[in-house]
Amino acid sequence: MQGTIKYNEDELIELLKSGDQSAFAYLYDNYSGALYGIIFKMLENHELAEDVLQEAFVKIWNNFSSYDRTKGRLFTWMLNIARNLAIDTIRSKSYKKQTKIQNVENAVDNVSNDANVATSFDALGVRKHLVQLKIEQKQIIDLAYFEGFTQDEISKKLEIPLGTVKTRMRTAIMELRKLLQQ
Repeated sequence: MQGTIKYNEDELIELLKSGDQSAFAYLYDNYSGALYGIIFKMLENHELAEDVLQEAFVKIWNNFSSYDRTKGRLFTWMLNIARNLAIDTIRSKSYKKQTKIQNVENAVDNVSNDANVATSFDALGVRKHLVQLKIEQKQIIDLAYFEGFTQDEISKKLEIPLGTVKTRMRTAIMELRKLLQQ
């Protein structure tokens, strides 16, 4: 029996461009957790986050031919799709109505347990590894993935060049990837 198949990003991109369904399954298995965490952080609703995640992967599959590796990494492209869908959901009337209803329910039954929220969000264990990053890398990851800032917004907020933000983010993601694989 063969071990688990692993693709490097270039191999995965080529297989996805050719419509390989096993490569798409690999993509889902390896990236859905991270995307779900980001979507959930934005929406704070498990059911809705799962719906947006599924919608994101359908969009990724249907629009993969539009992915251009010269404009960014595969994960960044997928992240932007997922974040944009989450933002669209937040802007929708039904979401606003649902949020108002939840706020009223929460006011009536106000049991705050911040530790549970933080634990459920960080199922991947990413937060505990952030302390091992350099402070400037941790700051950028916090702003981008936990607070929803774009790279351009981070550049303006921290008053550093956009290229520096991109470099620090890329380096931080590579470091996190190493730490998560240990």
